[in-house]
Amino acid sequence: MYRSRDLEALFRATFFQSHDTVLEGGAAEPLYRPGSPHRIVYSHDYFRSALHEIAHWCVAGARRRQLEDYGYWYAPDGRDAAQQAEFARVEVYPQALEALFCAACGHGFRVSLDNLSGDGGDEQGFALAVYQRAKASLDGGLAERPRRWCQALAAHYGRRDITLKRALDEIFQNPL
Repeated sequence: MYRSRDLEALFRATFFQSHDTVLEGGAAEPLYRPGSPHRIVYSHDYFRSALHEIAHWCVAGARRRQLEDYGYWYAPDGRDAAQQAEFARVEVYPQALEALFCAACGHGFRVSLDNLSGDGGDEQGFALAVYQRAKASLDGGLAERPRRWCQALAAHYGRRDITLKRALDEIFQNPL
């Protein structure tokens, strides 16, 4: 039911005309490549990797979308506590959007601290921060790209009748 190639087609139908951007799977590591078209490349055929990389694209402004990997720093697995704290700080918003995308299509969600061989940090605290940021995004009104993507996902997966707030609460299963 949740196939990454469906996301590729849905993303193209939603954003190609307006943003000259495509979604592509099959990579060993995710990467954003500006060009014509711009390419959001996600890991292997992983559905959640595709949603996560789309979240980063939604966060990036017009200037950042002209830079490979949006010009951001990334420290690989094995980060120390200070690097992990910085990672968590910058990942709250993208993971909040990813959670909303999962809610929109009815897919399960769990935060990722992405540091298997290093200091993972406070997963429960991070999950709460992601949940609160997702709720705040809904309360304040989603920006145009995440709003359009949530609408496209909800329509494709037959979830127009459930509110994003309710779906978000369900996937977090009361994180407080």
